[in-house]
Amino acid sequence: MATHEVVVPLFDGIQPLDATGPHEVLMGANRVLDHIGSAEPRYRVTFVAQTPGTVTADSGMRMCVDAPLPETGEIGTLLVPGGSGARAMTAGHPLACWLRRAAPRAARVVSVCTGAFPLAAAGLLDNISATTHWRHAPALATAYPAVDVRPDPIYLRQGRIWTAAGVTAGVDLALALVEADHGVDVAQLIARELVVFLRRPGGQSQFAAPVWSPPARQPSIRAAQDLIHGDPAADLRVPILAARVGMSERHFSREFTRALGTPPGDYVEQVRVDAAKRLLESEPVLVTVAAARTGFGTAETMRRAFVRRLGVAPDRYRRHFATTTASTDERT
Repeated sequence: MATHEVVVPLFDGIQPLDATGPHEVLMGANRVLDHIGSAEPRYRVTFVAQTPGTVTADSGMRMCVDAPLPETGEIGTLLVPGGSGARAMTAGHPLACWLRRAAPRAARVVSVCTGAFPLAAAGLLDNISATTHWRHAPALATAYPAVDVRPDPIYLRQGRIWTAAGVTAGVDLALALVEADHGVDVAQLIARELVVFLRRPGGQSQFAAPVWSPPARQPSIRAAQDLIHGDPAADLRVPILAARVGMSERHFSREFTRALGTPPGDYVEQVRVDAAKRLLESEPVLVTVAAARTGFGTAETMRRAFVRRLGVAPDRYRRHFATTTASTDERT
């Protein structure tokens, strides 16, 4: 029976779940294909390394590798995991050099989490959109300006290049690969067995830490930041903020955007979304109450902001992340 060759290079400083998560999904696909008697190719996953032997993961786990980096042969899927070792790779690193040689032999090239860094170092992400773990997206964008870094998607496909967000997003991506290869029914069976979403709702933003920007050097803009963070529920319209810091509206908007990289209105909305997230996570409040307490005014206004920023509505966010239960179930 034909096989789909999946090659996964390992290295010291790997995040193990980036490799083992996709591995389990693909082996699950093989079991499903066997069960239904399909004649389609099975996945054969091979862990390789520059030097066969043992690699040590970020967590201290030791992983055995029997095969060297292959220099010949067709590759169905070339999957690069992340970890601190991946983030440290540069264009001259042996693995990055091998990726440049191996990528033309691969039907598709995939990264999980910060596995995007070796792909970028190899020049494989130049002039395309890619994602990585939300925490490391700014570093990827700074180190590789030719890459259009998107910090929110769980995974992105750009032709034969696929990139995934942090850690467990490798499972999401592997399910998407199976769906592309064998259809939604096979992928859904695997997702049910693993007790995960076939398509996770929303993006990485719902998991990211609250927005934090260094205080602006300009005292008036720093004062505006303090007003916004100090009381997100206050009246924070541009005319009010400009008047509070002694600037004209136009000059204030221009200087605020120049200092912080985002217009005042967008900044205020993100701070309010973060405040509402913390409230929904920690207190059993209704969505309407959370909206009032964080400056949105109405539940509908807050819902639109959540969908725009996080990809999910407030009630769904609360169901995933709350440590308490609201006294009344709202569908907002």
